[in-house]
Amino acid sequence: MSSINWFHYAAPQRFYPLAGQLVPWFGALAVVLTAAGLYLGLWVAPTDAQQGEAYRIIFVHVPTAWMSMVVYLAMALWAGIGLVFNSRLSSMMATALAPTGALMTFLALWTGALWGKPTWGAWWVWDARLTSELVLLFLYIGFMALHSAIDDTRRADRAAGLLAIVGVVNLPIIYFSVQWWNTLHQGASVSITKAPSMATPMLLGMLVMALACWMYCIAVALARVRLIMLERERHAPWARQALEGLA
Repeated sequence: MSSINWFHYAAPQRFYPLAGQLVPWFGALAVVLTAAGLYLGLWVAPTDAQQGEAYRIIFVHVPTAWMSMVVYLAMALWAGIGLVFNSRLSSMMATALAPTGALMTFLALWTGALWGKPTWGAWWVWDARLTSELVLLFLYIGFMALHSAIDDTRRADRAAGLLAIVGVVNLPIIYFSVQWWNTLHQGASVSITKAPSMATPMLLGMLVMALACWMYCIAVALARVRLIMLERERHAPWARQALEGLA
């Protein structure tokens, strides 16, 4: 059986149709998994003995917090590949991921505030985990603002890409902040080195919602990168042909 030559899809004109085929699949999976995850989290999972019903925010808060870091890591990886290999598609992928990562970070902060009010008695505290997550949101916004501020697209890719790579240093700070500092924020909800401390339906609902977030982020990033490809390559014959097909 012949292996897939992934480098074949490094060119935008070849990746564009592939992304178009993948978007509906990932979108459908996101819808199905979200419905299943919400059912598990809101109806099947039991009431928490200490926090009551307020804990159910974790079925959105924890997956979006995970994705805020995963998407940033992916964005920095694509930006790094774009810088090293001068790959147009890699830089486009980094640009496409930024708004989705910012959305995940905003949702994590917002749902965290909703959770913090009944449990901590405050919408916000300058806790190490919360503060470093807020810095992550600023990094996403900074990436998008810097890219938009430079007219030359390739220069914008390089400048914003450098910022994305530098910002990676914030990810271990977010992840280990609950261990490095005395913080109000609870420790990791799931660890590969420890047995889960929550009921199985709770854990299952959270993991299914995390998968739903993965599928959503991939579908939206692929849809957005198709638009970016058409915008940047609009003078190329393949892009003009694709635009005529959309008209």
